Amino acid sequence: MSLPGTVESAAPSVLGFDTDTIVSEALAQQFYALGYKFCIRYLSLGEQSSQDLTSDEATNILNSGLALMPVQHVRDLGWPPSAALGQQDGQYAASNAQLIGFPSGSNVWCDLEGVIKTAAPQEVIDYCQSWYDAVNSAEYVPGLYVGFQAILDGDQLYGLSFQHYWRSQSTVPAIPNRGYQLIQFLPSVIANGIAIDVDFTQTDNRSGQAQWLRLSI
Repeated sequence: MSLPGTVESAAPSVLGFDTDTIVSEALAQQFYALGYKFCIRYLSLGEQSSQDLTSDEATNILNSGLALMPVQHVRDLGWPPSAALGQQDGQYAASNAQLIGFPSGSNVWCDLEGVIKTAAPQEVIDYCQSWYDAVNSAEYVPGLYVGFQAILDGDQLYGLSFQHYWRSQSTVPAIPNRGYQLIQFLPSVIANGIAIDVDFTQTDNRSGQAQWLRLSI
């Protein structure tokens, strides 16, 4: 079953949030009333968990007026990247997004952070590119969250196939010639009784914007 709504380019200078907590219908309405305009929720690294995003939760979020995008969980600090792992994770990200009902063209985000410090840049590149290929082949638009200990420098990040980047407030490199489309602010805060990270949209240096799902209300 497909989720309601239409894939759109994210408007710039819009406030949103990401959270690892289930967002109920009432919570989604409260966030929208406070001026938040989009929500980012999690996909599992394996089969989709009931604690991560479900079709029912996604529908409630969209019905509140919030736009929605999914991001896949990252492994525990110090995980070793490889092409095979990137393919596996990307396939789960795509299949879980399909299970929830995201239409083609939606951004699906990869969380790149906490990589083992001894990883070679090429191993990270191989992971990211394989993840990209798996998600892209499912007709989603891959995006990359760049967090702490991502290993790659700006030129290496720009050299990936990704065209959508989301920046954490850790010390991370600029993306040459492009920049970021989402900015995450730290620290995490408590809003409406749950922990969230606050995010902000912007148009990047190549006129690129995040691709979210939104239901006009």
